[in-house]
Amino acid sequence: MSELIVIRSGPAVTVQDGGRPGLLAEGLSRGGAADPDALAEGAALLGQSPDLAALEMAGYGGAFAVTSATRLALTGAPMRADVDGRPVAWNGSHVIGPGQVLTIGGCERGAYGYLHLAGGIATAPVLGSRAAHLVAGIGAAVAAGARLPLGSDSGGHAGMILDVEERFSGGEIRIVHSAQTALFPQAERERFTATEFVRDDRANRMGMRLTMAGAGFSAEGQLSILSEVIVPGDIQVTGDGTPFVLLPECQTTGGYPRIGTVIPADLPRAAQAGPGARLRFRFVGLEEALAAERQHRAVVRSLSQRVRPAIRDPRDIPDLLSYTLIGGMISAQDEEP
Repeated sequence: MSELIVIRSGPAVTVQDGGRPGLLAEGLSRGGAADPDALAEGAALLGQSPDLAALEMAGYGGAFAVTSATRLALTGAPMRADVDGRPVAWNGSHVIGPGQVLTIGGCERGAYGYLHLAGGIATAPVLGSRAAHLVAGIGAAVAAGARLPLGSDSGGHAGMILDVEERFSGGEIRIVHSAQTALFPQAERERFTATEFVRDDRANRMGMRLTMAGAGFSAEGQLSILSEVIVPGDIQVTGDGTPFVLLPECQTTGGYPRIGTVIPADLPRAAQAGPGARLRFRFVGLEEALAAERQHRAVVRSLSQRVRPAIRDPRDIPDLLSYTLIGGMISAQDEEP
């Protein structure tokens, strides 16, 4: 079985897939990739199932090798990447051979980059998923020296690229009313949507803190709110008035008031807002939220049709002379048949 060898690893590199849905009643949030769109993009580039596990790299990647020639793809937040010193394209698929080293640096924009391997990372599933859920104590961050088994490659091309929607610099995030939205006075809600927030450095897979100018936000009777179910995308407001956007490893219940909930179609954009990114929130109705979700799912379904061959610079092809660059040549002196 082929393996991915971890030579060097950033502090927050984990194996992730779609997570573990359906376990909220048992006290376990879904977890899984912070940016599920990036999983779908990697699957499209490699021509394989989006259910396969990949490496999620929060902020910084590392150095990696393989035990046999392997197709790979890079998606999510753009990061500096090269194979043996030769830059490789982000949102592209490539081949790496034994003895070569893939080096992935820090995020140029966004927060989470992804390394996909043909056949997926084939570590042992726990509760139906290979995803690390650090808060729940399932799995652990990937450390230097690890050797991760890879599944069988179903076959496909490399040297492909995919143009993706920009979602790595913050911007407008659509939200719907949550269970406690009505507890925030109308003036507070209007001030919330008029405020420009900055994604704080303090963030992890549980959630990200937002900072802003001016006073914090408060709800009526917030000290007497009972704990109830919460989900990724909920925007909790803590006792000092600071909003937190909850992410895949959030707790399953909580008592802080929620001023709104990020719609699923916009949650990847929220999660991929890197430190210092600016965000604004806009309330939408149910119909607009459902329409956005339908459109988002259609875009994800179309990814495989949008993959195209990369145009390579001949200077970046080390075995250029092994290619038949011109074929079908005839002599000008040949007689016409």
